[in-house]
Amino acid sequence: MPSTSPPPGNAVWLPIFAGLCASLVSIGLARFAYTPLIPSLIEAHWFSASDVVYLGAANLVGYLIGALIGHPLARQTSNTTALRLMMLAVTLSFFACAFPLSVSWFFGWRLLSGIAGGAVMVLVASTVLPHVPAARKGLASGAIFLGIGLGIAGSGTIVPPLLTLGLQQTWLGLGLLALALTAASWFGWPAASPHAAATAPVTTAPTSLNRGVYLLFGQYALMAAGLVPAMVFLVDYVARGLGAGQHVGALVWVMYGLGAIVGPVSYGFLADRLGARLSIRLVLAVQAIALGLLSICSTFAALALLAVIIGSFPPGIVPLALARVHELIPEHHRQQIAWSRATVSFASFQAISGFAYSALFNASGGHHALMFVIAAGAIVLALLLEWVVHLQGQPGNKLCMPTTPA
Repeated sequence: MPSTSPPPGNAVWLPIFAGLCASLVSIGLARFAYTPLIPSLIEAHWFSASDVVYLGAANLVGYLIGALIGHPLARQTSNTTALRLMMLAVTLSFFACAFPLSVSWFFGWRLLSGIAGGAVMVLVASTVLPHVPAARKGLASGAIFLGIGLGIAGSGTIVPPLLTLGLQQTWLGLGLLALALTAASWFGWPAASPHAAATAPVTTAPTSLNRGVYLLFGQYALMAAGLVPAMVFLVDYVARGLGAGQHVGALVWVMYGLGAIVGPVSYGFLADRLGARLSIRLVLAVQAIALGLLSICSTFAALALLAVIIGSFPPGIVPLALARVHELIPEHHRQQIAWSRATVSFASFQAISGFAYSALFNASGGHHALMFVIAAGAIVLALLLEWVVHLQGQPGNKLCMPTTPA
């Protein structure tokens, strides 16, 4: 892989800023701005309650597709071009969603926004981090994925004022914000985007991955299943489930967003101090407890505190899982392959869970607490999985996988 020297001085922050904008637009806003809109979409009769929930899952399905096509798309163009196109796709989807022509129309645009998010997730780190000095890679990774948290927090503070203007104006406003961020980051991407991993010829020799990598794939998948309910249902749970109203629901979502801002930095700090493996155990234990408490708590103070803790999870586990990949695999090309497969694993379970939770939510008559209990169970399974895997044999046992990128 051709190497590129990290840019000197403050120039190193330009690609980091571009990466932050990409994660903010394609995941932070494209996915999470939908959550505080759910009660309004139902109350304004744009779609039925069941349709609104399934439309939320469309973004999760798109995320899986995007994780699968991200590298092939980069091979046809370049990492930088692919990332720019994905940000433009999200911007276009926001404008299109301002016109609820039909459920299928809305589903298609929500699907496209998810595709963009999945592609950005598999490409952005490998595009930016090779241009960052080794001493700053951990901080840079947290800064890139901080965009997800900023998008969540931004959706909680921007969406309510926009909703006073109307639903259509809200979607148009989100589109304008995405357009501004796309423009601001356009020239911040590295001039020579290192996409050799995407363009490298496919070899037939097997790449050996240790048991810890496959354990991470399984845990990352279960984490995806555990984060979906709060990500999709939290505002609706507070606003309609507890009868607290849209305003209180938005405030709780802001707290969720604050947690999302803190998550990448704090989880990265844990990985630096404790190691990624131990940090994953600690984070999973805390999240399982928080999700269990969410199902039985109804006071605003408790909900706000739990929202901060749970909100730190979706963006925080990304740099944490990436750090674990780097711990387990020393070679850059194999790191990219493993990260791509980890993202596909995450996206697969996220999409399946999205539709499964939606179906269960409708079948249970809108029982929010049940969703959170199941989510807590998924996190507990992720904790137990490490124990089960280590009982199956020696940690050093090797498994083989082809080097074809996911």
